[in-house]
Amino acid sequence: MTPEQQARQKIDQQLEALGWNIQNYGQVNRHAALGVAVREFPTGSGPVDYALYVNGRVAGVIEAKRTDDDPQGIDDQSSRYVETFPYDNVHWHEPLPFVYESNGVKTMFRDLRDPAPRQRRVFTFHSPDALLELLRQPQTFRSRLKTLPAIDTEGLRENQMSAVVGLERSLTKARPRALIQAATGSGKTFTAITACYRLIKYGGAKRILFLVDRANLGMQAEAEFKGYQPKGEPRKFTELYTTQLLKSRAIDPQAQVVLSTIQRVYSVLRNEEIPDETEQGSSFEREPADAEPVSVGYNPSLPPDHFDLIIVDECHRSIYNKWRSVLEYFDAFLVGLTATPHAATYGFFEQNVVSEYTHEDAVRDGVNVPYRVFRIKTKIGEGGGALESAFINYLHRHRKTRAERWGTVDDVTTYTRQDLDRSVVAEDQIRTVIREFKRVVLTELFPGRETLPKTLVFAKDDHHADNIRKVILQEFDEDEAFCRKVTYRADDPAKLLSDFQFRFDPRVAVTVDMIATGTDIKPLEIVLFMRDVKSLGYYEQMKGRGVRVIDAGKLKTIVGEDAESKDYFVIVDAVGVTENPKVESGSTEREPSVPLAKLLQRLADGKLDESTLTTVATRLKRLETRMGDAQLERVERLAGGSLSDLAKALMDASNPDLILEQAKREHDTDEPTPVQLRRTAQDLADRASRPIAASPELREALIERPDDEVIYDHVSKDAVVYSGVDTEKAHTMRQSFREFLPANRDKVVALHILYSQPRSDQKLTLTMVEDLSAALRAAGLSTSGVWSTVAQLEPERVKKTSPTNALTDLVSLIRFELGQRETLLPFG
Repeated sequence: MTPEQQARQKIDQQLEALGWNIQNYGQVNRHAALGVAVREFPTGSGPVDYALYVNGRVAGVIEAKRTDDDPQGIDDQSSRYVETFPYDNVHWHEPLPFVYESNGVKTMFRDLRDPAPRQRRVFTFHSPDALLELLRQPQTFRSRLKTLPAIDTEGLRENQMSAVVGLERSLTKARPRALIQAATGSGKTFTAITACYRLIKYGGAKRILFLVDRANLGMQAEAEFKGYQPKGEPRKFTELYTTQLLKSRAIDPQAQVVLSTIQRVYSVLRNEEIPDETEQGSSFEREPADAEPVSVGYNPSLPPDHFDLIIVDECHRSIYNKWRSVLEYFDAFLVGLTATPHAATYGFFEQNVVSEYTHEDAVRDGVNVPYRVFRIKTKIGEGGGALESAFINYLHRHRKTRAERWGTVDDVTTYTRQDLDRSVVAEDQIRTVIREFKRVVLTELFPGRETLPKTLVFAKDDHHADNIRKVILQEFDEDEAFCRKVTYRADDPAKLLSDFQFRFDPRVAVTVDMIATGTDIKPLEIVLFMRDVKSLGYYEQMKGRGVRVIDAGKLKTIVGEDAESKDYFVIVDAVGVTENPKVESGSTEREPSVPLAKLLQRLADGKLDESTLTTVATRLKRLETRMGDAQLERVERLAGGSLSDLAKALMDASNPDLILEQAKREHDTDEPTPVQLRRTAQDLADRASRPIAASPELREALIERPDDEVIYDHVSKDAVVYSGVDTEKAHTMRQSFREFLPANRDKVVALHILYSQPRSDQKLTLTMVEDLSAALRAAGLSTSGVWSTVAQLEPERVKKTSPTNALTDLVSLIRFELGQRETLLPFG
């Protein structure tokens, strides 16, 4: 078939699947079905490829392009067909409203009734029912967006109002994607619900999809929708509009808001059930940046036009990598909400950032609390340890079955810090960290408190969480209610999480990733990291669990009478998570789902493509850190060198710059030909992979699974080597404040008075102090943030204050820094 015939065949197949009755001109029966597509319909500009009848009247046209032509940007011809259409035929509107350009693979669509009609890509054509629904609406959704009333700002913080206004401005311009960057705890969900309410009530949005990172955040969002009461309405949001938390493949056709994970939506499109655990873990770390993208096909039970708007809460990288096709299936506006965007996020949302509100902004406005870092280092935690003697019996526990046995190790076995709580549990290392934490928490971290502040501990896995909890209960000499493991394997994790949020006990929650993102725990004052995190975005999310502000009265009710106010939270770092480098991009592992044995066999067979080379290299580097000494020694002997060197050679063999330089040298030319480059690339790849390709023994050694047991080192004794506050961030903020003062001395009236007049003559008006506070905010600083910083650096000279005194206490803060006061006291 010619490219034109191929395109027509694909278009015919799509139209038939959507319920269109396809006819040739001359044999037209426009009443044969609700939707009739007539081929080669004559117009004043020649025959249009398809004319679309809906309920007996012409509603639109399709211009078919060759399969090798891109229909995007090619709209002149179809526009001429619409202009010269014989309007003496029965039709819906003049001009015809619906215009498609398609090559059978890519389809572009315009609704000429829109205020500024522009092509937009759609997954496939609309069904006859969908077009009839659009035709019966007096205005298009994009037209209605132009008539949204001004927003009532009452009840909204400035950042929330800015986000809603920015989003609506973007929607009125028909920008397909928009990003709202808002700090954790600054009310992203409340902002989103406000936008949903306005778009449904005033914009006539028929259905909105609200995507969450994991299942328990769906329940949290549902509670917020249920509690939202629009101003002037006697009923709550969910009483006005049907809201569904999706828990199966059945989407309520009456639901105007659907709350779901993207995994659940994917299962609906695929007509497949998914296990509950699929929705439980956070995709921040679980989904590699370059995970295999999923594919979707047309599903009549959930057509592409079902949603007008999709809001993606915490739009991490897997949303626009692995799950991208699910989002792009729908002909809907996309809105991303995130506290931690990075380059790929901005790229996916087409650099259309409609609102930005950082953690620093939130601290400045009293919406977030600042944080301090307290570092605990132990001898084993930093340098590892050793199972000293083959004559000592150690406990071996199977990871999955938890079966236990006692036995010796083959020889003196050393373990690194990376091995801790993976293959070896050094019991005294966990105990030493928790014991030191207990020692400092009520003396150095929260002096004056009598009860342990709410504490969240991040563990490496479920097994590690069990060990941490056991030690915490022992060291604090408390019953089991004091500390709970809140993971998906726990009994009734939702109730445990609720108790941690709203009840006195548990005081401590140990988790892996269930509470890592999005979960609102306002009384939380300590985040203890006993696991490292490589992803910058994920780390920021985990850290953000502690930033939320809470009313002093509620804090007392939940935590105890000794908790006067939440002025800051503390990150207790027992693993170096605040020091170790983080990455924003994903790994170089192109095929994370392919077993290592299969990848190694590819190299043996001579399949030396870039994807295989880089994936094997990434796996080798990871293996090197996980292998025991005996296995690593055997592998390096068979490989003739270290795994790091082997991995580097494989990566170099796929590096185009290195290939080019090598080809220049080999062929003595500055511009190697494609054939020469290809030959050089093959030679480099062949040499790099030869140790693996030529040695079945090495391949077997690489895929050997170490015994799935954890050894408990109950002999080695650990010790604290460092325990103290990380003051670098505090010094930086205080220095910024100190530089702010002289720089604004002659610009701000209040500062000029505080600098130049004696204390007794410093008469300041409220307006002057407000202007001073505004100048401080403009410099990216806040009274509460600086006050907390000074308290961290000079605790003996600072008295406690309240966030409600932030405006007047700014005067006290400046007097203290200018040396006019010996002690930093609340204003009075």
